[in-house]
Amino acid sequence: MKIGLFDSGLGGLTILRAVAKELPAHDFFYYGDTANLPYGDKTEAEIYAFSVVAMDYLFDHGCSLIIIACNTASAETLRKLQDEYVPARYPDRRILGVIIPTIEELVDRNIREALLLATARTVESKKYDRELEKRGSPLILHSIATPGLVPLIEVGKVDEAAGLATQIITGALERNPALKTVVLGCTHYTELKEKLRNHFAGRLVFISQDEVIPRKLSAYLVAHPELEVGEPAAGKRVIHLTEHRPDYDRVIAQLLGGVFVSEE
Repeated sequence: MKIGLFDSGLGGLTILRAVAKELPAHDFFYYGDTANLPYGDKTEAEIYAFSVVAMDYLFDHGCSLIIIACNTASAETLRKLQDEYVPARYPDRRILGVIIPTIEELVDRNIREALLLATARTVESKKYDRELEKRGSPLILHSIATPGLVPLIEVGKVDEAAGLATQIITGALERNPALKTVVLGCTHYTELKEKLRNHFAGRLVFISQDEVIPRKLSAYLVAHPELEVGEPAAGKRVIHLTEHRPDYDRVIAQLLGGVFVSEE
């Protein structure tokens, strides 16, 4: 089975690494829209247009299922893609996001109050709040837009990004000392989780999507065997970037062991 993943840049690669480790026998095709990152400052119309191009690429390459490994796109465009694009273009395929599995994780853990760090578009969309409300969850979510983190992570300034995130979280704790849980609501932020866990050890629990998505995807595939179509998978990994960046060669090698980067 071929599974596609889509993000604007680095964050989705951390999800690819995690799901490929969980499901090593499957083929994975990654589409990184590096020419247009970050998505956090784009309009809804722009994000949808970029997403359609990515979906076309991945489905045309034989993917049965695509994971939008981007909270901004999951918040803004996922429902429209599922309700309009898929039925009209690829009715036998599926598109999933990363927000619903994260919400399910919060509900499963019976968390009552949490801090969400996310892009401005994700926070403005109130997608997390709406999904919690749909489930009747009593969880109180304090959302903070953190637009400065993605650009730092993209250029490899992880220490600086972690320092900025630490300041933001510390400020939130000063305002609400009862906070115990932080949701890293952008797949880029997975790169910060260990530094943040070390800094706030014993005080905060961090929910990182690279730890949530593999388990949820595995369960989804068991529940939907009809998606297992086409030639048998061979553990293939293909990465397509809309704009090649030399620094990504290093990141890809670190994250995925130097897998082949396709620019087709």
